[in-house]
Amino acid sequence: MIEIELAAVLTLGFTLGLVHATDADHVVAIATILSENKSLKKTSVLGAFWGLGHTITLLFAGLVVLLLAVSIPQSLALFFEFMVGLVLIALGLSVIRKTLGRSKHIHSHLHDDKMHTHFHDHSKTGNHEHEHKSFIVGMFHGLAGSSALMLLTLSSIDSILEGFAFILIFGLGSILGMLIIGTLIGLPFALTSIRSGKWNIRIRLIAGSLSIALGFMIVYQISIVEGLLF
Repeated sequence: MIEIELAAVLTLGFTLGLVHATDADHVVAIATILSENKSLKKTSVLGAFWGLGHTITLLFAGLVVLLLAVSIPQSLALFFEFMVGLVLIALGLSVIRKTLGRSKHIHSHLHDDKMHTHFHDHSKTGNHEHEHKSFIVGMFHGLAGSSALMLLTLSSIDSILEGFAFILIFGLGSILGMLIIGTLIGLPFALTSIRSGKWNIRIRLIAGSLSIALGFMIVYQISIVEGLLF
């Protein structure tokens, strides 16, 4: 019976991790980061890095809950939500600035008797920089959104070992979820960077604008409606 209950809890953890990856702020954040990449393989990796950073934060917070038998204060959870809003605004502004300010060229090429427009970006942003950014943003999201449900579930688990296993399973679910989302979101960015430079610029600007808009919505909700600052 105990084994069945543990299996059910771990299954719940994995499912929560997958679902957690689809939170609106997560999707917009990773889309904004991925908008600067042209390779579908890289976007998948960046999604996984986001999930890894997210899991690291959850492991730390979860171990604090398990070892010290404490709960995460509501004010602290709201603070992390507020920070997520600020991060989204910063990401959006960064993408728009880079998209409009970089040295860009749109060239037309003839392939198989068909004219194609290609987007060429002469910037030197490294892959490791994107990986670090994705990892750090994932860490910021670690205590926001439905992560609170994961931490709440921990409070009902008696064994520290079982709680640790639950966190890992939840983290694996979120990593897999973000890898899948990163791949799906990366498709339009990868395809338009090859076939249509103009559309690549447009969707990058759209991604940045959505990130800024959602960021301001979160900041307003947490600071004004929830009363974090007032």
